[in-house]
Amino acid sequence: MARLPLRRKSPPPATPHNAPMNYKHSFHAGNFADVLKHATLLGLIEAFQRKDSGFLLLDTHGGRGGYLLDSGEAQKTGEAEGGILKLIDRRPIEQQPKRRASPPPLVAAYVEAVDRFDAKTFAHSGHGIAPLRAYPGSPLLAARALRPQDRLVACELQPGEQSALAAALEPYPRAKAEARDGYAAVRALLPPIERRALVLVDPPFEAQEAEYDAILGAVRQGLERLPQAVFAVWFPIKRRAGVARFLRRAAELPAKSVLLAELLVRPDDSPLRMNGCGMLIVNPPYRFDQALSQALPYLREALGETQASSRLDWLKREEGA
Repeated sequence: MARLPLRRKSPPPATPHNAPMNYKHSFHAGNFADVLKHATLLGLIEAFQRKDSGFLLLDTHGGRGGYLLDSGEAQKTGEAEGGILKLIDRRPIEQQPKRRASPPPLVAAYVEAVDRFDAKTFAHSGHGIAPLRAYPGSPLLAARALRPQDRLVACELQPGEQSALAAALEPYPRAKAEARDGYAAVRALLPPIERRALVLVDPPFEAQEAEYDAILGAVRQGLERLPQAVFAVWFPIKRRAGVARFLRRAAELPAKSVLLAELLVRPDDSPLRMNGCGMLIVNPPYRFDQALSQALPYLREALGETQASSRLDWLKREEGA
């Protein structure tokens, strides 16, 4: 059975304006936000691997690496029921909802990766009747997708989480867990020797305005060091007004192109819960918007509640992107 250290994702580093966090991703693993984030990440990796040359994948907030969907934390919220468990439903056909159309490539590749990880972790064949139990976080999804010329650095500050992440990545020689601030790692590791970099920025967002400042500062510094770097930034959406300023500032980043993808499973009119999420992709690969344009309507239909919506917009676009 594959080793699966489990629990939570790290908070951002403490600063004078940012108190210590209590976020545990194990309550949220496999939810609709993970679906969008991880499908996008795997799509970006696939786009990078169309070239033979290797690249650095930096995960700024790595967490533990993997999660159990039947853990007490996951069962308490049941958030995976509105996410990955709607896409991987192993109940008998007669107990499942009306069958949807086949998923588009971005979603299909993600579902297959999660299914294979669960099968390896629990030593079964996959696509069976056993419910999905093991869910890979972004470091494990990435590590399992690496080629010999690619490498992963996943950052985690919280000691218990970092040691679990290191254990999770130990079987993957091209992946490394580092006990460091992910934002500082952007400055320290760019430019990499490969001269190609994909950076996933996925903080817990408990100090929202401070987090926006930290994200934009790190992305700006990273672009100064490696202008062609690709950044994939995840952010939550509660109310629209809460993200509008962040998106305006993102459009001013010194990048050639900035692409915005959003998935709202319900209207963005409540500050009390996450109603949707977005992926901000800085310097997206050529025609990556086309992959998202197929995936977003499918995910909206598959995961959405009443008045669900999706959005795909260029905040900034170079001709021919």
